Amino acid sequence: AMAAERALAMATCTAPVNIAVIKYWGKRDTDLILPINSSLSVTLHQDQLKTTTTAAASRDFTEDRLWLNGKEADVGHPRVQACLREVRRLARKRRGGGEDAAALSLSYKIHIASENNFPTAAGLASSAAGYACLVSALARLYGLEEELSEVARRGSGSACRSMFGGFVQWQRGERPDGTDSLALQVAPETHWPELRVLVLVVSGEKKPVGSTVGMQTSVETSPLLKHRAEVVVPERLAQMMQHIRDRDFEGFGQLAMRDSNQFHATCLDTFPPIFYLTDVSRHIIALAHRYNAHHGHTKVAYSFDAGPNAVIFALADTVAEFVEVVRRSFPPATNGDQFVRGLPVGSAALPPELAAAVLTEPVPGAVQYILHTKPGPGPQLVDDPSQHLLGADGLP
Repeated sequence: AMAAERALAMATCTAPVNIAVIKYWGKRDTDLILPINSSLSVTLHQDQLKTTTTAAASRDFTEDRLWLNGKEADVGHPRVQACLREVRRLARKRRGGGEDAAALSLSYKIHIASENNFPTAAGLASSAAGYACLVSALARLYGLEEELSEVARRGSGSACRSMFGGFVQWQRGERPDGTDSLALQVAPETHWPELRVLVLVVSGEKKPVGSTVGMQTSVETSPLLKHRAEVVVPERLAQMMQHIRDRDFEGFGQLAMRDSNQFHATCLDTFPPIFYLTDVSRHIIALAHRYNAHHGHTKVAYSFDAGPNAVIFALADTVAEFVEVVRRSFPPATNGDQFVRGLPVGSAALPPELAAAVLTEPVPGAVQYILHTKPGPGPQLVDDPSQHLLGADGLP
């Protein structure tokens, strides 16, 4: 009965961002967040991109409260409430309905604080990390161990994929209640140690159309999206899993680029059309193709989500040269020292014939910075009490 007497129960977790290489776009059930197709993603390392969330419960709290990046936010948001409700339901079920004296009371109000170690405005899939982190912290607080990707999915579809590290499939599922629409790890982050990821953060224009609204407009108006979901994706998913198993970068990279391009084609096929790629995005696409053509094989592969930022996959031995190509193509305005962030990048001199074949007229300042990262693990429990985002009073 020790836990019951403590004034405050608290748990802190971190969770990762993921980038889909076979894209999720379109729901068949908007309430349960069930997708029209399966998807496959790479979980990025939390040293570079992570959300940290602390959840606390106390008999003294008078209402549920939520803080995001230090500012109080709406705890009544339907998707936050869905996650809270699901976790509490699982906790109740686990206790067989009876109130275990040693267990945290499910009637206690809850305080949640969450922050990102990257700018939310950068358009870096913060909802996936955010909801995966929320669910992980709540589950820890209530002592749940079970399959939680289904709960995270209720917050944000892609969040279910952030519940695992490495390479992750979100299975579409068949059941109308969504109980088989969940994430599975295809391979751990240790499976492909040479794989690296460069996030090219394009000077920040806000997303023209949010993903939630955009994808439903696509479902309603795009015949290409229907063909993609029913015919194209099932075959691509099987191919992509095989490329990952084989650590076949050529196959992986080509398919990632094709799938990104088709996703953006479905946005163009939406009516009215949606444009997420900008001139700079297209410039990066052309640059990647010229670079690969010069080398005679796929050395870099781009993928774009619902926004202009490029995610570039490459093997470790390609990173330094390609970063130099990007630096020469988009010379940093001022922050030369801060242009490359994250994992260290070696320096590289470009052979004159590569420069001649690959570089075109530079566009200064078009890329704000490059974040160098790699695949990483799923959500982590933070044991160090000094890392909690809430104090002993349950406030930030």
